[in-house]
Amino acid sequence: MPLNRLNLHIYEEIDSTNDEAKRIEGIKDFHIFIAEKQTKGRGRLGKKWSSPNSGNIYMTICTNQNTSHISPISLISGLVCKIAIDKLIREPSIMLKWPNDILHKEKKIGGILVETEINKDDIKTIIGIGINLNIKKEESWWGDLSVFSLETRRNELINLILKEFLNIFDNSYDNWLDDWKKNCIHMNKEVEIYDGENLQKKAIFKDIDAQGNAVIESKEGEEIIATGQISIKGVY
Repeated sequence: MPLNRLNLHIYEEIDSTNDEAKRIEGIKDFHIFIAEKQTKGRGRLGKKWSSPNSGNIYMTICTNQNTSHISPISLISGLVCKIAIDKLIREPSIMLKWPNDILHKEKKIGGILVETEINKDDIKTIIGIGINLNIKKEESWWGDLSVFSLETRRNELINLILKEFLNIFDNSYDNWLDDWKKNCIHMNKEVEIYDGENLQKKAIFKDIDAQGNAVIESKEGEEIIATGQISIKGVY
């Protein structure tokens, strides 16, 4: 790990590692924020990401470098985490749910929240990563990786994620689309499309395109969705 490229920030407790990345000035190549606990952790669409327990991964990667060559960064970051976890558990049981959820045994065990902060000519890309290694099952859709006893190997997993991310940042990831599709839990399955709490329609999830958009097919025909929330029968 080329430490000269990283500026590491570790906290016992913080509101949100993504929010701390927004506050910091003087960005290096990469700033890494890791917390034992978050009091205001959040996911996409303003949802709360429960993070009161130490031993899980609450981490943010922040950079002002050009990230256009690893776009769509949210989907690729989820794939990076899947690759890193697979290397540690030595089995390909981690799956992906569009656009940025990480699953094990059909339960959400991780997620990605990408944000952009613009200050004059400085553009920060902020990649929040949450992975449950062992949590209390407060919500039915939450899962964790406790079956693999990874709590004592958390730092090793963080290191693997950072190595994979830097490798992709330096060398791009030309076949990410094929890899993402192979690990998608709902390809060619029926999904429900939601706008907030409101069900919009049911459709077949047919594909994702090079921009990371979902391609669905319903009775109205084929449609491209850039962002949103989906639910899959038997998953969540």
